[in-house]
Amino acid sequence: MGGHNNVRPFVFYKNIWKLSEKSVSLRKQTIMMHKIILMITILCGCLSATAENYPYRNDYLWLTVPNHADWIYKTGEKAKVEVTLCKYGIPQNTEISYEIGPDEMPATSTGKAQLKNGRAIIGMGTLKKPGFLDLRLKATIDGKLTEHHVKVGFSPEQLKPYTKNPNDFDTFWKQAIETARRTPVSVTKETIDKFSDDEVICQLVKIRIDNRHSIYGYLTMPRKAGKYPVVLTPPGAGIKTIKNHDDKYTRAGLIRLEMEIHGLNPNMTEEQFKEITSAFDHENGYLMNGLDDRDNYYMKHVYIACVRAIDFLTSLPEWDGRNVAVQGGSQGGALSLITAGLDERVTACVANHPALSDMAGYLDNRAGGYPHFNRTNKMLTPEKVQTMAYYDVVNFARRITCPVYLTWGYNDNVCPPTTSYIVWNLITAPKDALITPINEHWTSTDTNNYQIIWIKKHLK
Repeated sequence: MGGHNNVRPFVFYKNIWKLSEKSVSLRKQTIMMHKIILMITILCGCLSATAENYPYRNDYLWLTVPNHADWIYKTGEKAKVEVTLCKYGIPQNTEISYEIGPDEMPATSTGKAQLKNGRAIIGMGTLKKPGFLDLRLKATIDGKLTEHHVKVGFSPEQLKPYTKNPNDFDTFWKQAIETARRTPVSVTKETIDKFSDDEVICQLVKIRIDNRHSIYGYLTMPRKAGKYPVVLTPPGAGIKTIKNHDDKYTRAGLIRLEMEIHGLNPNMTEEQFKEITSAFDHENGYLMNGLDDRDNYYMKHVYIACVRAIDFLTSLPEWDGRNVAVQGGSQGGALSLITAGLDERVTACVANHPALSDMAGYLDNRAGGYPHFNRTNKMLTPEKVQTMAYYDVVNFARRITCPVYLTWGYNDNVCPPTTSYIVWNLITAPKDALITPINEHWTSTDTNNYQIIWIKKHLK
C-alpha cells in the first residue's frame, strides 16, 4: 500500500512497516504489539498442535488460480481460471460442471470440463460494466458431491451505489440523536470474574440509551491506573449473546466495549435466545421490522445506541480524552462505519466486509448488500427502499472524516465484494485496505491481530 487510496492486495503489510520506520516511538509500539501477538500465536499453536491439515478435515481440495494475480480485470478483458481438484491430495481426472454468473445473481452460462492430471482451464468471459463474475464449480467423485467457487472483478474501482442520498439525511439523524440524548446515559455495572485477571478487569454493563431502550456490553479495561484510548465493537448480525473472548485490545492498552444491540442480557439461556429469535420469525428478522417507516424501523435505536455507547465511553475518567476507535465485522463492520459517519468524535474506524451496504442494489440488476432483501417477498417496495436510504452504509461512508481500515474478500457470498467496493469507493477520508481475494465471510487471526496494530498506529 503506497498511498491512502491504494487497494492492491497482499502488499499492504509491507508498506505499513516502511511507514512505521519513520517514527521511533511508533516502531517501539509495533515491536510491543509483535511480542503480544507472538505470545498469542505460540499459545494457539500449542493448543492446536495436533497436526490439522489443509483443507480442514476435508478429503477434497479445490485450487482456482485466475490468470491475473490480483483477480482483477478491466471491463472487456476476458478472464481465465486454472482449476485443480484433488482427493486425498491426489489430482483427479474427472469431469466437473460449472456455471458462471454475476456476483449473487443467476447464472448466465453453464458448461462442463474434463480434468487432466487434475487440471483444466475455464474461460469466464468478461463484463461490460464494473462488477464481479462468479465461477461456481461442482464435481461428483465416488458418489460424493464437492463444490467450490471463485469470483473475479472487472474495474471494481468504478462501482457506484444504487442507493440515493436523502436531502434531509443529516437533519434526520441529528434530530434522532438529540431526542435520545434528552434521556441521560445511565449505567449499571457488574464485575465478571471469569473474564478478569491481574491485568484486565471486565464488567457487564447495562447502558440506557433513550427513554425506551437499553443495551448490554462487556467493558474491558486495564487494571493499571492511567488514561487510555477507547474502542467500541458492535456485534455481527443475529439475536444472540455477546462473547468476550478477545481481551487482546485491553492487553494492548485500550479500553474496549463489546456491545449487543437488542437489550438482551447475555446471562440469558440459549433457550431464551431461541424463543426471542422465533418471535422475530428468524434470526435476522429484526432487520425487516418496521422497514416501511424510517421513524419506526428497528435499526433506528441500534444506530443511536452506538453513538450513546460512545457518550458512555468518553465519560469514563480513564479515557485519554482524544482517541475513539470503532471496530467490527459484517453487521459490526457496518455499524462501525455508520458510527464513524454519525459521530465526529470517532478518530479511527476498522471494518471487515460490511453488511447493510447498498441494500437496494438488486434493483440495478446486480448484487446488493446483506441481508439481501431481494430474497424475501415484497421487501424492495418503494416505501421500504426509501427507508433503506436513511440506514444504508453508503450514505454514512460519504460522511466519514477519520482514517478507515477496510478489509474484505472476493469469495464472500454474505457480504459480496460488489458492495464492499462500493463502500470503499465512496470513502474520501484517509483509508487503507487489505483485500484477501480467497476469503469468504471470515477473517484470519493475523488479519484480526493487525487491526489492533492499525488502531495503535493511528492514535493521536
